[in-house]
Amino acid sequence: MQATTTGTSTFNLTLGSGARELLKWIALLTMTGDHVAKVVFGGYLPVVSELGRIAFPLFALVMACNLAQPGADPRKSIRRLALWGLIAQPLHALAFGSWLPLNILLTFALAAVAVHALANNRPVQLLLAAGLLPMLVDYQWAGVGSVLLAWIAFRHRAWWLLLAALAAVCWANHNGWALLAIPIVLLAARMTWELPRWRWVFYGYYVGHLAVLALIAHLLA
Repeated sequence: MQATTTGTSTFNLTLGSGARELLKWIALLTMTGDHVAKVVFGGYLPVVSELGRIAFPLFALVMACNLAQPGADPRKSIRRLALWGLIAQPLHALAFGSWLPLNILLTFALAAVAVHALANNRPVQLLLAAGLLPMLVDYQWAGVGSVLLAWIAFRHRAWWLLLAALAAVCWANHNGWALLAIPIVLLAARMTWELPRWRWVFYGYYVGHLAVLALIAHLLA
C-alpha cells in the first residue's frame, strides 16, 4: 500500500510480483486446510475452517491484479485454467462427493472470460461468463463477480470496488471471515523482496491434493 499526496491523500494499492506470490502461498495453505476439514473432519474444524474463507478472496485478488497488468492476455489464463480445471474435476468430484459445483479453477476460468469480454466489448460473451454459467461453478456469481470487480479496481484505480468484491465473497460464505484478507493484503503490499514464480507448481499441487483427498474420502467411506 502506498499513499501519495497531491494536495489530498490518495489511497493506492500496489502489489508487486513478490507480494502476489506470497498471497498465493497463503491462499494455497488456507485452502488446503479448509479442504481437509471438509473431507476428514465432516465439514468443519475450528480456526482452520474460518481461515479457509480467506483463500478465495486472496486468489481472486491476485488473479485480478495479474490480469490488470500492462500487456496481460486473459486468453492465456482462460486456456490454462480451463485445462487444469478439467483435469482436476473428476478428482474434485471424488473428493467432495458431487460433480457440482465445478471446481474453483473453472470459476477463475469463467472470470477470465468475463474480464476478456468486458475489456473487448463483447456483451454476449460477458452475459454467458458472468450471467449464466456461474450457476455451475464454485462461488457462483459472487466468485466470478468478485474477480471482475477487483480487475476493474486495479485497472481504473477504483479501490472501493475491492470492498464490493469482498462483500460478494462474504455473501457467498454467509459470514464475514473473508474480511481477514484485508490486513493480509495490506501487509503483503509492503513487501520489497521478490519470491520466485512457480506457476505450474500451484496447478500441479491443486490436482495432487485433490487426488490425495479423493483417496482419503474413498478410504473413509
